Amino acid sequence: MTKQRVLVTGGSGFIAGHCILRLLDQGYLVRTTVRSPAKESAVRTVLTDSDDLSFAEADLMSDEGWAEAVSGCDFVLHVASPVRPGAVTDENDLIVPAREGTLRVLRAARDAGVRRVVLTSAFHAVGWGHPPTGHVFTEDDWSVLDGPGIDAYGKSKTLAERAAWDFIGAEGGSTELVTVLPVAVMGPRLGAEVSGANHIVQLILDRKTAGLPDLWIPIVDVRDVAEAHVMAMTTPEAAGQRFLLSGGPALRVSEIAALLEVPFEDAGAAADHERKVSGEKARRVLGWRPREPRDAVLAAADSLVRR
Repeated sequence: MTKQRVLVTGGSGFIAGHCILRLLDQGYLVRTTVRSPAKESAVRTVLTDSDDLSFAEADLMSDEGWAEAVSGCDFVLHVASPVRPGAVTDENDLIVPAREGTLRVLRAARDAGVRRVVLTSAFHAVGWGHPPTGHVFTEDDWSVLDGPGIDAYGKSKTLAERAAWDFIGAEGGSTELVTVLPVAVMGPRLGAEVSGANHIVQLILDRKTAGLPDLWIPIVDVRDVAEAHVMAMTTPEAAGQRFLLSGGPALRVSEIAALLEVPFEDAGAAADHERKVSGEKARRVLGWRPREPRDAVLAAADSLVRR
């Protein structure tokens, strides 16, 4: 039986790396994009030297290389996107690569006859720009681009995902689209880099702050995010759907510190409101069964302590 080939964009990334490992474990041929050939050896060192893993050079801001990257692929997991939550000097530094890069990948996938593209969006495309509320966010919600608390990263994820759905609806041909929208991603790091929401765990472990930020953090384990990507890729009923990925109720940062057994003075009532998230649809449609948020926290901490 001929193995199916999957392109994973941004192979040096946190989520992408776990997706690659999951795909290889399930018997797929994997091709991944890097922005320069020099990155191949570093990615292989961190992930695997398997013959089933190959590389293509491509950049989100250039058309060059994408046709070759998707050639012969049955599926694409488009994971690559700039990640910089918070304040930035120029929001277009995030918005343009996210949106234009997504459209480049979709055009190339359509032209190559790729069956399905799974786009890594984010909860930032759902739950930002809304006033404090007890509303439980689902896949039916979208972030409000001019609403309170929206940042450049939230705008970039929202605009990129909306552009993807518009493209598929108007020009996608037979290529299907699924989007997955994880909340804060924690879990075992790959290599030396600290990525995703693991920065929160590192901040607490290193005691580099006098007090804890008074926030609620909805969490999902990176291994479960990778599994959801593969399920979204292969589940027939997933076509044309969005899936919020959350491991359970949000944890307050002080609860994370308590899990890590790092003493901090309790700041009292949380100043930030809890954004409630439902991951029920992914469980129902994909059969997804994520770990508890505490498991993601502890796995992240273990990988950071062993650095």
